[in-house]
Amino acid sequence: MLEWLQRRLGLQTIPGVFFTSAGIAALFIALAIPFDQVVAESFGLLTGWVARNLGWFYILAVSVLLIFLLVLAISRYGNIRLGADDSRPDYSNLTWFTMLFAAGIGTILMFWGVAEPVSHFAHPPFDNVQPGSERAASDAMTIALYHFGLHTWTIFAMPGLAIGYFAYRHDLPMRISSLFYPILGERAFGPWGWAIDVIAVLGTLFGVATSLGLGTLQLNSGLNYLFGVPSTALIQVGLIAVITGIAATSVALGLDKGVRRLSQVNIVLAMVLLAFVFTVGPTVFIAEGMVQSVGDYFDKLPWLAFWTETFKETDWQRQWTLFYWAWTISWAPYVGIFIARISRGRTIREFVAGVLFAPTAFTLVWFGIFGLSAIQVEMNGQISLAEQVQQDPSVAIFAFLEAFPLADIASALSVVIIVIFFTTSSDSASLVIDMLTRREDQPSLVRQRIFWAVAQGVIAATLLLAGGLDALQNVITSLGLPFCFLLVFMAIALFRALRADYRGFSVDELVQGRAFPEVEGTSNAKQETDNVSETVGRH
Repeated sequence: MLEWLQRRLGLQTIPGVFFTSAGIAALFIALAIPFDQVVAESFGLLTGWVARNLGWFYILAVSVLLIFLLVLAISRYGNIRLGADDSRPDYSNLTWFTMLFAAGIGTILMFWGVAEPVSHFAHPPFDNVQPGSERAASDAMTIALYHFGLHTWTIFAMPGLAIGYFAYRHDLPMRISSLFYPILGERAFGPWGWAIDVIAVLGTLFGVATSLGLGTLQLNSGLNYLFGVPSTALIQVGLIAVITGIAATSVALGLDKGVRRLSQVNIVLAMVLLAFVFTVGPTVFIAEGMVQSVGDYFDKLPWLAFWTETFKETDWQRQWTLFYWAWTISWAPYVGIFIARISRGRTIREFVAGVLFAPTAFTLVWFGIFGLSAIQVEMNGQISLAEQVQQDPSVAIFAFLEAFPLADIASALSVVIIVIFFTTSSDSASLVIDMLTRREDQPSLVRQRIFWAVAQGVIAATLLLAGGLDALQNVITSLGLPFCFLLVFMAIALFRALRADYRGFSVDELVQGRAFPEVEGTSNAKQETDNVSETVGRH
């Protein structure tokens, strides 16, 4: 039946993955529009249950995966390349980084770069900390860096590394299901694998839709500030439609002509905005604060990484940390595959160092400039920034820019950056979802990529109409949980394959149980420069 439908529509897909994912997404939209209140309340209850009973698992899993990646990078496996032993990177370091950043958390930083530090400064999450105090300012920066630093990029790096390794080293399809081949064997290319890929597709759809929804709220606030455009649901749906149209055009052009060029333009514009605020803002205060924030971050990171509010029953961690982790995890399939797509030829050590530390360093600069400047604006009483953020976090960056000269120009530039970040996130996700839903020997059809770009826009509009920011947070916190479990199994599968690789065995021999014989009287380990046996191409 599904094969017949595919032929009728002229598609090139894995029917079980494509139509199941599209069907579930369509069912959600069909139910959420007429029963928006019921859907919002249901996800609110589900999110509360997840936070109470499994919030600790989110915290533990991400921190353990960070340790796993760091150990892997400095271990003997760090020299293994994502590809043949003589392969070299497809992109320069600078181009690689701009694509990493634009497709990763660019939209998130634009939304929370001012809003989060100011929020924690005015409402500290820890006991015995006076709001607006020096300690509150220090903690606000530390928490922001914790949420957007090494832990966030761990969630992206884990699937990116595993996908790149299995795709380029073992010639497996660039899909999430391929990562479980060492565990599932040939079942990874049947219904079990399809189920894994469906989870990945849905996580990507809703994760990117959440970002589009948040960004649309922010964009509407910017247009309201600049041109008096009213902040209404109808305007927000219209903005999503416009951005989806731009993204569909970009995705039709492909990775090199669309995403790469937009990423390079956007990183330049973001640097211009950063330089502007750094120059006209409290420059010395920012420089001093960034240096201190680095020390505070690494000093408190071991404790924060395992903090679960065990002895303080509040809703803070659900609203912040668990939402961020679940949101990032929902992006993990898409960003992981995208990072793998642009990382062929790099060693595991290069990959881990680049993906973890380069974006984290940029995040430090971003929050150092925007966050510290916003905190000083609040401390000096120039603008009641905290009050405005409390009422509507989407206005944060525009309210903040009012404290500086050329506010209109800076706000207009921010609007352009937000739109391009939207576009690069949406078209990158569409390319990745298309890869997840078709075989590698099938061509990538433009209409399929456009379909997924439109689907993201429709889901984003639906979530906004179903409850705005609260609905976005609740849906993503619940849907991120299944892929969190997949991340853990992904790490296990990768480690098993790396051990076999280092000994000179193929992934097929690992599955067949020949990679680790029970008796190892003498070491059969080969140098990692030995070529791994070529795996038969699969689909």
